[in-house]
Amino acid sequence: MGLKQKDAADLLGLKKRMIQYYEKGNRDGKAVTIPKSVRLACYALTIGISDFDGTTVSKFDPAIFKDKTDDQGEEQGVEQQPFSQEDETPPSDQGAL
Repeated sequence: MGLKQKDAADLLGLKKRMIQYYEKGNRDGKAVTIPKSVRLACYALTIGISDFDGTTVSKFDPAIFKDKTDDQGEEQGVEQQPFSQEDETPPSDQGAL
């Protein structure tokens, strides 16, 4: 996704260490499986969705995610929009984290 591990962890609601385990593929010598919820959240981020509450989609631009806050401490790069049934077509390439 092109994000730093800390930024990905923050967006996904995980600890940075979990991102490291997922990238490495194991934890203490045991295989780590990325949960479906995390895989779906990663997909949502790749198409620009940072949150969804059932009616409102919060979109973000990962290019400006590096500068997370503006002068007033407000999160930049996040825009809330009502949900539309016109979903984007999923890409054929389904990559990992």
